[in-house]
Formats: sequence, C-alpha cells, structure tokens
Amino acid sequence: MFKIMIVEDDIKIRTLMTDILRKYSYEVVEVADFLQVEKIFEQEAPQLVLLDLNLPYYDGFYYCRVFRRKTTVPIIVISARDEESSQVLSMELGADDYIVKPLNIQVLLAKIMAIMRRNYGEYAGKPEPEKEQLPIHLDDRNFSISCKGAVEELSKNEYKLLKKLMENKDTIVTREELLGELWDDVHFVVDNTLTVNVTRVKSKLASLGFQDVIKVKRGVGYIFDSAMIGGTRQ
Repeated sequence: MFKIMIVEDDIKIRTLMTDILRKYSYEVVEVADFLQVEKIFEQEAPQLVLLDLNLPYYDGFYYCRVFRRKTTVPIIVISARDEESSQVLSMELGADDYIVKPLNIQVLLAKIMAIMRRNYGEYAGKPEPEKEQLPIHLDDRNFSISCKGAVEELSKNEYKLLKKLMENKDTIVTREELLGELWDDVHFVVDNTLTVNVTRVKSKLASLGFQDVIKVKRGVGYIFDSAMIGGTRQ
C-alpha cells in the first residue's frame, strides 16, 4: 500500500482527497498542524506528496525546497494559482507535476497512478532525467525546456532528441539510436535532418546560457556533457 501525504489547508478539499484516495487503497497522511509539516514528513516517509501552495506559515515553494533537500519523493502541486510563473517555479524547485484548482479528481488519480508506476512500479527500472542533478527542466506537457524562469519552446522531435540525450547523459548516443527514436522508418529520412535538429537544440540550450552541451563524436553520434551545465557525473 502506497502512502500519500496531503499538505492542504482547505479542510473540504483535503477531506475529499483523503476519502477518494482511501477508496483506491492508498494510505493517507493528512497534515492538520502546519507548524509540523517537516516533522510529519520525516516521520511518515510518504511515497508521494500532494502539496498546496497557499499554506499557513510557509508556502508550498518553501516545502518543495525542503522536501527536495531530503529526498526524491514525487511531489504533485495542487493550487488555485494558474499563472505560468507559479507552475514553472514549482517544477524548478522539484515538483513532478502541477494541477490547477478547481480539482478534477479523475485527473488527480490518473497523475498519481502514472507517477507511482514511473517511480515504484513497472517503469521504475530506468530513471528519468535527473531533475535534482541538472539545473534544466524538460516539460513533456508543452515540449519546452526551462532554467531559472527562462523558457525555450521545442518541437516534438527536438524534445524527443534532447530527452534521449539527457537520459543517457555523459554517454555516446549513436546516430542510429537517435534516428530510431525520432522517426519510425529511418530509411526515408535524410541524414542531414538529424544534424539540423541537433543544431536547433544546441541553439536553444545556448539561449539559456549553456554552450557546447551537446558534443559531436564524429562518425558515431552525440553526447550530452552534463559537466557543461553543472551536472554531476555518475
């Protein structure tokens, strides 16, 4: 049974989420004392946190920072703030997803189930790009890359290309692997098309202040050099 911690000061919404989650066999920890959030988090060690932004004493941004310093537990922010800046900042501080109120229970359940599969279930074998180690964030909802509030839009293929390279950071990814990732039938793809997409991605990384992140390994493929953006090598 997965344990979910709810950090929400609206009693009606908190009770609604608790009742629904328990019906789906989740163990729920409700935070009612907002001076004890960090203590409860450490004691309960939940597998997922549902976090409001507007809270007594400290806001949700503060707790994103606190939780991320302690663990990689998934965080879903649930907030009435619908402005893009709040969503971007939440992601940059370590949130895994963002839901805008009024709350849609079916959307919430779907996102929880997806995160549980990705982190603890059938898709947990291969880690995603490491948000805690890299100062840039890929957003699969709108195909964009961001860093400290600056955002660059990506085409679908640019997103898939960068995601593949980041997943295999500091390791050579062959041209054949990248072509297969971007196009189902590589036989009808002009070889220069991949080069053009790589060039565009490099340009967008450069606009965020990161030069020479993607390096060419002549005759082989490309490598995402995390050292060029302050990432750590494994």
